[in-house]
Amino acid sequence: MCDSLVALANASKNGNLIFGKNSDREPLEAHEILWVPAQKHSSQTIKCTFIEIPQVEETYECILSKPFQMWGAEMGVNENNVCIGNEAVFTNVKFDKSNPGLTGMDLLRLALERGKSAEEAREIIISLLQQFGQNACGGYQNKSFYYHNSFLIADSENAFILETSGKSWAWKKVTSTASISNILTIEEDYDQIYLTDENQTFSSLFAQKSGFKSRFSDILITYFGKGDKRRACTSNFLQENQGAIDVHSVIEILRTHNLPDTEFHPKKANSGSICMHATGLTNPSDTTGSMVAELRKEGFSSIWLSGTPHPCLSIYLPFYLGTSKSFLVAPTCNPDKSLWWKAKELHSFIDQNRQNLFFQIREELNTIQNRWIQQDQELLAANSNKSILNSFSEDCYKEYQAWIADKLTQLSNQ
Repeated sequence: MCDSLVALANASKNGNLIFGKNSDREPLEAHEILWVPAQKHSSQTIKCTFIEIPQVEETYECILSKPFQMWGAEMGVNENNVCIGNEAVFTNVKFDKSNPGLTGMDLLRLALERGKSAEEAREIIISLLQQFGQNACGGYQNKSFYYHNSFLIADSENAFILETSGKSWAWKKVTSTASISNILTIEEDYDQIYLTDENQTFSSLFAQKSGFKSRFSDILITYFGKGDKRRACTSNFLQENQGAIDVHSVIEILRTHNLPDTEFHPKKANSGSICMHATGLTNPSDTTGSMVAELRKEGFSSIWLSGTPHPCLSIYLPFYLGTSKSFLVAPTCNPDKSLWWKAKELHSFIDQNRQNLFFQIREELNTIQNRWIQQDQELLAANSNKSILNSFSEDCYKEYQAWIADKLTQLSNQ
């Protein structure tokens, strides 16, 4: 389960496109921040999560947020200011579960590595979908978790919603704001649509419907996923804050639960929570990573990544494209010293006494986050070069690590 949202420049506070996404995955599926440099390739193929496909001659620099074990990514931004987030959607098209296709995350990363604009990235996904399909497991330990994908694709000027079911797809252009969740939303309001007759299990009655959502939605799974409730929450936020949407406010909506913070505990979470906390069979996902991006037409864009689970107990680290991110430490399958696993350990301590600790921790994190956002604005206003900006990223990363270590020491000694 996941949620993505976008506000074009005409709806944001600072006249820049603002993009946000939570990635909801299995609770032990560590999320990695990965920097991928621009490269020229001599190899004829590239190995994605399950299959090899033809490689292109040149790929672009990207910063990605991804499940540690996957080749593909849940979200990211490339050097051309293209930003993409994907969501699982549940449809009535059957799967070939021998994994002969690309995952939605593969499609996303390939589009970022190859796309010069949001429009071009959209067409890359469509082309790859037609060639290779998306018959691929999206689960980690759950090897029976298969789904199709929707995408929110943006650059500094435009954004598109692309929804898919098997090799069928529909897309529409965003005019001001938009959000997507784990539901199909496009009916007859598409800008372009393509339908195949592959393995559809719906009745002839549904086949007569022209809307993409009506043709393809798996009503039962979609209902229990509560994507409609989460999308209503993000859509209402976007509509109510037209002209005032910024990094601060998108971070706050990505921290939203299904109850007010004064009443919320992870044990009370359900799949209607944007900041997801797993509770069992009907709510199996945690938010394992989160991103907010401010895409500027000129100068550096600011890419804020949590690199940690649970946005409600996290802060977002600033990243800028143009330099190596050698300080990043990737998590593994087991608890280790990476930022992600240490944050998960801290969150477990806090949840044992959440009523007394949450607001104190939240206040400390807000102080740090607000300072970093202010520093980001000051550095960009001063036309700081990429070396200075990368040093700022590294300093923030180390500060976050030190803060988590200090809190773990404090709480373990109580």
